[in-house]
Amino acid sequence: MPGNHYKKMPLEELVVLSQKDDLKALEELIRREQKNVFAAFSYLSKKRENVADLTQEALLKVARNIQSLKNPKNFKSWLNQIISNLFYDELRKKQRRPDVISIDEETEENSIKTQLPDKKCKPHEKCLSTELEEIIKNAIRDLPEQFRIAIILRELQGLSYEEIAEVTNSSVGTVKSRIARARGKLQNGLKSYI
Repeated sequence: MPGNHYKKMPLEELVVLSQKDDLKALEELIRREQKNVFAAFSYLSKKRENVADLTQEALLKVARNIQSLKNPKNFKSWLNQIISNLFYDELRKKQRRPDVISIDEETEENSIKTQLPDKKCKPHEKCLSTELEEIIKNAIRDLPEQFRIAIILRELQGLSYEEIAEVTNSSVGTVKSRIARARGKLQNGLKSYI
């Protein structure tokens, strides 16, 4: 099959072909999902240097374990379960090792920041948009973990309340409450910007 054929295929069909060891289908599936996985981890993880590693690890798990997915219709939920598990694994590892402060990251304890001039010209709107995106990401990263994962799965990954409940091993009511509280905290935190 030509490569363009895979680009037009529905997600579920790509999953089925991937489960039958069609490497081109698996490649297209991973290419299609990598931005979503990266976005989820960029909102979940407070440390930027972990995002690429977690994304790569999640996509590798997809490639290795695609045959274990029983129902191809549940691919998104299954993928988000992988993302959630990796995120929680990372949190557990973090609890076992001490925090390291980067000299490039500005915190209350560390006000040293290395600044390199950007030689590229950017339109004013692009700068404002990038700045606002970073402010929103930081606001999401500052949410308590259970709120953060619920809001990301709902708003960025597009999962239903039921799917989020399944992924997080919670009740639908708990999920709705967490999302409502996360939205409230975000609205309060971003009032002066939006």
